[in-house]
Amino acid sequence: MTRILKQVAGIDVAQNELVVSLGRVDEFLCKEIYSYKTFANKPSGFAALQLWINKHTDNQVSVRYTMEATGVYHEKLAYYLSDQGFEVSVVLPNKISSYMKTLEIKTITDKTASQAICQFGLERSLDLWQQPKKIFRDLKQLTRERDQIVADRTMAKNQLHAEQAEAFPNDRSIYRANQRIKLLNEQEKEIKQELAVFVKTDKELHKKIDLITSISGVGDLTAVIVLAETNGFELIRNKKQLISFAGLDVIGKDSGTSVKGKPRISKKGNRHIRKAMHMPSLNAIRNDERFKAIFVRLVSKHGIKMKAAVAVQRKILEMIYTIWTTEKPYDKEYLQKTNIATA
Repeated sequence: MTRILKQVAGIDVAQNELVVSLGRVDEFLCKEIYSYKTFANKPSGFAALQLWINKHTDNQVSVRYTMEATGVYHEKLAYYLSDQGFEVSVVLPNKISSYMKTLEIKTITDKTASQAICQFGLERSLDLWQQPKKIFRDLKQLTRERDQIVADRTMAKNQLHAEQAEAFPNDRSIYRANQRIKLLNEQEKEIKQELAVFVKTDKELHKKIDLITSISGVGDLTAVIVLAETNGFELIRNKKQLISFAGLDVIGKDSGTSVKGKPRISKKGNRHIRKAMHMPSLNAIRNDERFKAIFVRLVSKHGIKMKAAVAVQRKILEMIYTIWTTEKPYDKEYLQKTNIATA
């Protein structure tokens, strides 16, 4: 009987269902994807999935459950499997989509996506997913709730402006709009207070956030969002991986002399981090000579201000990671010191 070396369950996660493909590698290094089934994305579906996998796999070899990070829909399954002691890997969507382009897949369906995830897991040595620490899980829930409140408040303000600009404004509508805005302001203030309490209860986290906020333009909220969304950089190994995780990595398409694609950021990553980096980058460009120099150099090169601002966002995000790992504050006079040293 052929000995099995590796077993992978590739899971394509949707809001209501899990599309699962099973694969294995034998002692001759032959890869085979041999079974496929769909389950409900809920606890009863998780239990059924476990029974099915136990039936169709070699119980002498561990099964690596590999899934794509699909918003929040994958989280319940990941927590369930982790609590049961199983090996789980959660892969960034841009990695899977890039990998699928290398395969001979003409039609992308849930089944072919799960097969691609399974094959990816068979071919690669993936990091084990770790459950976020409670402090980071709580911070992420609060920062995302605040983000939704800010979006709701912007919509309410737009509605208020439209109502006030009408020829015959309705006083009661204006009153209710103002009340909604007042409530949302109070809720945002309450969330910020809760965030401050959470941070203060963790002395080590509080210390590191103080170091991170030494970066020009980066405030407590920005630092908390980045740390919450990355679980304190738990699975981040380097700056390049962090930039890819945030979706700030640059992609382009060049082929010969006829195909010249315009470089752009992938946006296939964590949108909360990208959004959090926007205002700090603008603040840093105005108030820090180091970031201003980066911005001016890039604008003079290609003339696109937004592209240069995104480059500053990447630089600030990299510095947050560096300060977290080195525990050394940001040196605002670094550029001036460098110029003096080289003069």
